[in-house]
Amino acid sequence: MAIKLFQVDAFTEKPFKGNPAAVCILEKEMEYEWMQNLAKEMNLSETAFVLKKGKSFSLRWFTPKVEVNLCGHATLATAHILFENGYLSSSEIATFDTRSGILKAKKDGIWVILDFPIIPVEQIEIPDGLEEALGTKIKFMGESGENYFIEIESEEILKNLYPNFEKLSKYNTQGFIVTARSLSFDFISRFFAPQVGINEDPVTGSAHSSLFPYWQKILLKNNFLAFQASERGGILKLSSMNDRVLIAGQAVTIFEGVLKI
Repeated sequence: MAIKLFQVDAFTEKPFKGNPAAVCILEKEMEYEWMQNLAKEMNLSETAFVLKKGKSFSLRWFTPKVEVNLCGHATLATAHILFENGYLSSSEIATFDTRSGILKAKKDGIWVILDFPIIPVEQIEIPDGLEEALGTKIKFMGESGENYFIEIESEEILKNLYPNFEKLSKYNTQGFIVTARSLSFDFISRFFAPQVGINEDPVTGSAHSSLFPYWQKILLKNNFLAFQASERGGILKLSSMNDRVLIAGQAVTIFEGVLKI
């Protein structure tokens, strides 16, 4: 059985930017342990496992440590591979059956548009010690799905933030979405997730399921150009349709191969 494996840089049009993800094209169901081991071997923030089932695809995402419920950049990478390699035509819609329900993706020129759920943000009290662990004052503290959601005072502070990841890993949350208004974009963000083995994720599509409704209320608009200000960086275009968030990005295939195991 030849299992195809790709590596894709997502949310970028340039190689070695954006967020790298592995995409594994399965021909049959594989055991959890096998998928987790392969994700550990790839040692990327996410490895996606996709299996065609009728007219749709089963899709699962693994960090080197755990399986996660939702991942934007690995979904974008998967859709990019399906369109680029003839698994789907450019006019078809990719339908994924996931732990977060049905997700869809479609091609629009050089962009791939993801159809994701909106994840509301609820304000909460600032947990003890979090400002110290994060390294800055918190302007707004919230919770969104499995993540903490934090707005800080400025773009400059966010770009120069150096959190204490050991301290952040002690909090009972999957990750930390940290955001601020921007002069060049509508807003910028960073995403830290040391508890699941990712100190900083380069570009986090799923975080924008929360960033979109938050900034929609503040900026009173429905279309955004967003930037994730990691070292690699990534650009996302956001809009909404039928209470869903549409997340558009580009992607570049870095390599493809065949597993020998």
